[in-house]
Amino acid sequence: MKTLLNWIYGLGAYLTGFVALLYFVGFSVGVLTPINVDSAGTLSPGWAGFVDLALIAGFGLQHSVMARPGFKAWLTRHVPAHLERSSYLVATTVALCMLIAFWQPVPGSLWTVEGKLLAGTLTGIALGGWGLVLLTTFLISHADLFGLRQIYLHARGLPYTPVAFKAPLLYRWVRHPMQLGVLIGIWSTPSMTVSHLLLAGGMTAYVLIGLLYEERDLVRQFGERYRAYQRSTPKLIPFGRARARRTMALLDD
Repeated sequence: MKTLLNWIYGLGAYLTGFVALLYFVGFSVGVLTPINVDSAGTLSPGWAGFVDLALIAGFGLQHSVMARPGFKAWLTRHVPAHLERSSYLVATTVALCMLIAFWQPVPGSLWTVEGKLLAGTLTGIALGGWGLVLLTTFLISHADLFGLRQIYLHARGLPYTPVAFKAPLLYRWVRHPMQLGVLIGIWSTPSMTVSHLLLAGGMTAYVLIGLLYEERDLVRQFGERYRAYQRSTPKLIPFGRARARRTMALLDD
């Protein structure tokens, strides 16, 4: 019975989190969702900006603090270890839904692309960036990232083993292709309104700050192997094929 409940919880967290992410993509890009980053609001520009920044900060704090080893150790004193990642996903889903539901648009626009071809291209690039985010989850371990592997191992009576350090495909070009996909998805837009700029700027700040802590944790976990990876591979912006070949050689040794 407990195994069944674990799977219900884990799959529920996975599916609701996936739907929330897809909705956020539509919300930020402005496609296929009833509301978006520029939908009508009720607050004055000053208060709207304050609320929006608070929502971004809340999401960033949840997403970053709960990913730290110290918080994980605390959480697993109250939640079974095999459900820790699913619980993290539930909290992320709640924070993301709150950001979408309570977002307040700020009036004003920096630019709007009039040509349909260019506008469609920019929207396509944005969707491609979010597609890159999804792709990278499969390059490392989609099931582990979203908590399903942990539940599976527990159901089989097997101990959890962390995913080994590896750098497949895109990870040979940049250390964080997932976060690069977020930045592409959030900044590529045919209509840069003040609201969109606020969302893009806030999410960029979260990504850059979050990466500082993530890299620190990765160095602690993998030691000199990750430091060598840092030296050979750029964080977010790919430099070129020669750099990628050196990374491949390093990781294949």
